[in-house]
Amino acid sequence: MSKKKEQLAEQEKLQQEISRIKLPRGNQTLGVLEQRLGASRMRVRCLDGKTRICRIPGRLKRKLWVRENDILIVEPWEFSGEGKGDILYKYTPTQIVFLKNKGYLKKLDDLDEF
Repeated sequence: MSKKKEQLAEQEKLQQEISRIKLPRGNQTLGVLEQRLGASRMRVRCLDGKTRICRIPGRLKRKLWVRENDILIVEPWEFSGEGKGDILYKYTPTQIVFLKNKGYLKKLDDLDEF
């Protein structure tokens, strides 16, 4: 009985860890930071095939620090969403490994080939 309880406890821990990883919702998409342009603007290559000039919103400016090749969640703007967007979240290296294992970043590998 104790082994089953331990296994159930381990499964619950794994499910809690999985549920903590933030995934894109609605019109949000994943992206890779290509270049920092200055004046809090960055060029992000999104997985929907578009390259956007993105910014970090004021409420996240002091909390969210990004570098080139970071995996991000980008929300396109309602107006001119084809070319502009906001950066909402940056993934940690362990979260990136989880996303790759679950297949969320397969499009990223396809984009890197070109």
